[in-house]
Amino acid sequence: MVRKGKPVLARKQRGKLIVFEGADGSGKATQVELLRSFLEKKNYPHVAFDFPRYQETFHAKTIAKYLSGEYGDPTQQNPYLVSLVYALDRLTAREEIYYALNDGKVVLANRYVSSNKAHQGVKLPKSKRKDFFAWLDELEYDVNKIPREDLVIFLYVPFAVSMRLVKERGRKFTGRVDLHEENRRYQKEVEKVYLQLAKNPQWVKIVCVGQNGTLLSKDVIHAEILRVLKKKAILNYS
Repeated sequence: MVRKGKPVLARKQRGKLIVFEGADGSGKATQVELLRSFLEKKNYPHVAFDFPRYQETFHAKTIAKYLSGEYGDPTQQNPYLVSLVYALDRLTAREEIYYALNDGKVVLANRYVSSNKAHQGVKLPKSKRKDFFAWLDELEYDVNKIPREDLVIFLYVPFAVSMRLVKERGRKFTGRVDLHEENRRYQKEVEKVYLQLAKNPQWVKIVCVGQNGTLLSKDVIHAEILRVLKKKAILNYS
């Protein structure tokens, strides 16, 4: 017997939050843009965020001053206090991200919570990093209630290669010298933390250099990202 009345509508499937992480100079912005172009061609509804949002929020402008050394050597600043400012920058995007996810969109983020774990965690002794990571998770996900990532794509570029790329690129976003990037010892430690974080099952590490140590082309890296997204059923396309 067929019941008459209003049709039953299928609930819209929640979107996915895909985060790109990696050391400075690893090509995160490039790969986000390539994926955006791909999603556009495939008519996938999507939106992208670039953190910190230097041109949009008060908090990110404060971060730019911090990175340029206006408040002192950034590598010596308290990681808990610094992380609060980064968290506030992400908090301003919370409603936009939730709206997009609830609308079934793919959400791309160039950097997210894990960036703070890597770049601020290195300031602490290894024995204290676990507590810092737990504190940061509580702040971001439980207190600020920003959405958790569905997948983190870690673009791994060895330290020596990434430093060369940073030097060639210059400061695109802040227009200032980034003292985090200038400190080679600091960046080397950041790489180590990222490699530890990449062991998380929600992470996928993509090696962006060939056996000879040269950087793979952006299209080759992009193709590998698409393969991963399809394998994990985050994207479904022909």
